[in-house]
Amino acid sequence: MSPREEMVFVVDDDARVREALGELLESLGWRAETFAVAADYLAYARPDLPACLILDVELPGINGLEFQKQLSGDVHPPIVFLTGHDIPSSVLAIEGGVVGFLRKPVGENDLVAAVRAAIDQDRVQRSVRAELTELERRLAALTPQEREVLPLVVSGLPDKQAAAELGISEIMIEMHRSKIMQKMQATSLADLVQIAEKLQIPVIRSRR
Repeated sequence: MSPREEMVFVVDDDARVREALGELLESLGWRAETFAVAADYLAYARPDLPACLILDVELPGINGLEFQKQLSGDVHPPIVFLTGHDIPSSVLAIEGGVVGFLRKPVGENDLVAAVRAAIDQDRVQRSVRAELTELERRLAALTPQEREVLPLVVSGLPDKQAAAELGISEIMIEMHRSKIMQKMQATSLADLVQIAEKLQIPVIRSRR
């Protein structure tokens, strides 16, 4: 693994903490970028790499937990919180891409474990997003009528019922199904159903 294939971002207003963490992360083989305030992190053009965000809970201007909530609607790396205080149990249950909390001063073993867990999580999330983007590209290639047929096919309706739903012939349903399988690159009906679930295509029940 090249030391430049993974990144760790650090947001902490304490210059000593930023410098110490940046040097430690670099010495461990990660590329590190440090920021004094949340706004600087947001303005940074992040490379398209698996990453982790180490975020101080006690940031000036905005609480780290509140900043995390702002990030939850966007695509950002998993977060490891950094704090010099005890963490209430209610805070430990926080969700939304948070891997864990580290107490200052941070031990090397704890840092490595948290960063690796966050980057591994980011890899999974990036893979899921890439797969969904590809499936959406395939879906966009369907004709309007093929998009109407797709929910009926994955819902398991017989051709006769599906044809009646759309007011077309069974032969047209068969033709559309074949094209859909080809364009969606599905190897079987079960595969097509899984693709539809990932795309959140609703199941259609016969109204007849």
